[in-house]
Amino acid sequence: MTQSTSLFDGPEPGKLPSPVRFPLPLFILQPILARIVHRVARDEPSVFNRLGPHKHTRYIIDPANLPFVLQLHPDPDNLVLRACPRSTVPDHEARISGKFFDLLQLVDCDQDGDAMFFSRGLDISGDTEAVVSLRNALDDLDGSLAARVADMFGPPGRLMLSTLRRAAGYSAPTT
Repeated sequence: MTQSTSLFDGPEPGKLPSPVRFPLPLFILQPILARIVHRVARDEPSVFNRLGPHKHTRYIIDPANLPFVLQLHPDPDNLVLRACPRSTVPDHEARISGKFFDLLQLVDCDQDGDAMFFSRGLDISGDTEAVVSLRNALDDLDGSLAARVADMFGPPGRLMLSTLRRAAGYSAPTT
């Protein structure tokens, strides 16, 4: 019997995650990611105050089972969120890595980052103080960041988030 896998599945027990192997035109994602980060910055400027000196930190957010990583530089004077190929991961001070659906649940207020870290579902490297500051800044936002992002894209965005939640096996968080 063969087992089907999707591009969001985690690794089989005892095996390392295997990113999708087809070429993904990342230039398609760049304007979407730029819109997301600039809208969040516009709507929630206090998030930068919460980051303190870590607003100048360069973060890598690594959905381990996708073919790219995200570079986040939350400096309000040089705000960046972009997708980068795994073969050319930019310089960074902090890295957060986990399966796509685990990372989604973190920004959807449905998963406890500390619990994920201690259960080895989340890997942190580099400047851990910066990672904690980022987590605290995002925790201070009211409601789900994923829902806010989905709302930016109207009904198609909300449908996509609903589909991803079902695929991940959870429903909308209660507030």
